[in-house]
Amino acid sequence: MLLMGLLAFNTSLSHAEMTIEITEGIESAVPIAIVPFALQSPAGAPVAISAIVNSDLGRSGYFRTLDEQSMPAKPGSAQAVNFKDWQAVGQNYLVIGQVSEDRGQYNIQFQLFDVYKGEQLMGYRMTSSPAELRRTAHHISDLIFEKLTGTKGVFSGRIAYITSTGQGKRSTHKLQVADADGFNPQTIATSVEPLMSPAWSPDGRKMAYVSFERKSPAIYVQTLATGERVKVADFPGINGAPAWSPDGAKLALTLSKDGSPDIYVLNLITRSLVKLTKSYAIDTEPAWSPDGSAIVFTSDRGGKPQLYSMPSQGGLEKRLTFSGDYNARASFSPDGKNIAMVHGNGGDYRIAVMDIATRSINALTAGPSDESPSFAPNGSMILYASQKGNTGFLSAVSIDGKMQQKLVFDSREVREPAWSP
Repeated sequence: MLLMGLLAFNTSLSHAEMTIEITEGIESAVPIAIVPFALQSPAGAPVAISAIVNSDLGRSGYFRTLDEQSMPAKPGSAQAVNFKDWQAVGQNYLVIGQVSEDRGQYNIQFQLFDVYKGEQLMGYRMTSSPAELRRTAHHISDLIFEKLTGTKGVFSGRIAYITSTGQGKRSTHKLQVADADGFNPQTIATSVEPLMSPAWSPDGRKMAYVSFERKSPAIYVQTLATGERVKVADFPGINGAPAWSPDGAKLALTLSKDGSPDIYVLNLITRSLVKLTKSYAIDTEPAWSPDGSAIVFTSDRGGKPQLYSMPSQGGLEKRLTFSGDYNARASFSPDGKNIAMVHGNGGDYRIAVMDIATRSINALTAGPSDESPSFAPNGSMILYASQKGNTGFLSAVSIDGKMQQKLVFDSREVREPAWSP
């Protein structure tokens, strides 16, 4: 989990390389019908917006969408809606919309209705270029999700991950970024050497990662829009586990240039380097608290890997975890109230969440080989990597453990996921 590798920026887009399977849903999922949006353009639209909204809400686990063949009607306007028809098929909510084209731009209108109250809950008009239609559809999903759940949606977000194909000297490793539903994957870096630990900058514009392209690890920061990259750490020994400060001005990282691996903070503006830990043990995997005041890291100074915390400016270190013989790879929830981690007992590794206030730990996944947790920007889901046999794949679990998804890729191995801010 410590180190990394890369090369060759590629901005070309491809079709989806990932499908999402709901492996465990929420029993109280709310029935909702998303009617195919009425097309008021002879040429139609290059993207079926309503189908994307239907897929987003369905795979969230919080909603049970209605199959198109089971719809009693397909209204394109509020005047055409007969709420009794939708009550008869057990729907709580209804979404309708229209799409029209005007000089190369698309005008999208949608409305959300409460079926049993017979009233509109929300309505929006928006304009989109053809290239932005998928993003617009995800934005609509976010709006509906937040209106009905009170929690911000994450459908407009992106995920980063590492893929590996081939074996031995024929292996190819890629750092990729895709939409949250797996579409529009972009290859950020490619290498015959391993790539590891992608980390998003707080503004989502840059990626820090480690590369072994020169046979030894070095940390790079790459601007996603241009492909420009800068080597920021290339010290003797380990250069690993980069983590951005909340203001984007610093990186916490693991270096072994002075002997054993320790936590350092690198100022990306001045390039000054501050050593935070001074232990003979292995200190690694730093994670900043959302307010930037603290850094949580993994250390085996107590004999086995456990989580420790210290002020981000340096100071007293204190142990956070005592339950289990392995606790590592901390990831803070956006509100700073919880920490996701890899929680292990007897060689069984699961994703768990610790309530920082009470220090109670709740295991969310079944294991036995789960790793690399990453919180969604709304704090409701945790993305993580898992392994079965020789195949690595990604999964997501809700913070209460009730909803689980499996993300199925074309690649032999997928690992080290990171959800964008």
